[in-house]
Amino acid sequence: MKKFLEPLVCLASASFLVTNANSQVQLAASKSNVTSSPVEKSVFESDSILHIKLIGNIRELMNDRTQAPKSYPFVFSYKTESGNDDSLNITARTRGHFRRTMGGCTYPPVLLEFPKSDNLMASAFKEQERLKLVMPCAGEDYVIREWMAYKIYNLLTPQSFKARLVSVELYDTKKKKSTSPFYGILLEEDWQMAKRNENVLIKRVLQPQQTDSTAFLRMAMFEYLIGNTDWSVQYQNIKLIGPDSLAIPIPVPYDFDHAGLVNPPYAKPAEELMMNSVRDRRYRGYCIPNMGKYEAVIGLYNKLKPDIYKLYTNCTLLDAKYLSSTIKYFDDFYETINNPTAFKKEFGYPCDKNGTGNVVIKGLKGEDIEQ
Repeated sequence: MKKFLEPLVCLASASFLVTNANSQVQLAASKSNVTSSPVEKSVFESDSILHIKLIGNIRELMNDRTQAPKSYPFVFSYKTESGNDDSLNITARTRGHFRRTMGGCTYPPVLLEFPKSDNLMASAFKEQERLKLVMPCAGEDYVIREWMAYKIYNLLTPQSFKARLVSVELYDTKKKKSTSPFYGILLEEDWQMAKRNENVLIKRVLQPQQTDSTAFLRMAMFEYLIGNTDWSVQYQNIKLIGPDSLAIPIPVPYDFDHAGLVNPPYAKPAEELMMNSVRDRRYRGYCIPNMGKYEAVIGLYNKLKPDIYKLYTNCTLLDAKYLSSTIKYFDDFYETINNPTAFKKEFGYPCDKNGTGNVVIKGLKGEDIEQ
């Protein structure tokens, strides 16, 4: 299963190829000018697997699963694009709610905090302040599956979070012992995602009908595609961005570990939804009686169908059984959205006053549980 030496994995979009081609041109230009200094890419400008190492009191960090976790000093070591070792002094603390306190996870999610320093400003992390590190809860296969969900949404729109697959090694300075490397995910910061799209974060609590309708339908259909019901615009797992704080916001999804596409052993649908499994799909948008309003978003998904499938068939990190079941899962999605009768039944469900299509999942008392 371990394939950490793969330089690029699981890429399908032509835009990735253009980026890589441009990088090669820039590299050639730098080689032709011996007086130039190599410029370290920002951490989210590459799709290669990043090798990172956390050095410090690992046991103390991992065991701190309280409601108010402390920050602990660590040395953060990583491999640069040129293959050299670099390191930064950071702090780290556990974060989240379910995977930290309720999921019985081997490793809780971690928040990496980067104090400003000369070393930081010269590194690939110069733009970072607080990075979320997704750790394996029930096994690293599920981390890869969740990372792939981020890559799907990247294909659909740049108004999405960038996610960098990393190989993580933990070195406990008290025990003087390292773990074997395992997969994790570094997630782009929310302000950074907004800035990249020339937007700002919007903090207002809104109903889904008050968001940009085109962006909402694109996002809600994506959540249906991956079998995710663990979201709501009002309370959880959605960030809102726009050109200013009073603009009609664009919803941006994140945190997909409870999706049917990931299907970890701890994932169960909310009881209020009356579903049997997270592998069952349930459209959780708002009621739109006119099915014609979905035509543009159906067209987008049909246009990107080859890229979505290639993202998976080209990925060397997925085992054959999971790949086969995922392709079937996608086939079922495309059969539904291209069959008017099946589509109306599934996407018209929020209009059923006797159903659960309008249930709002509040998460932990409506708090942002993934800080």
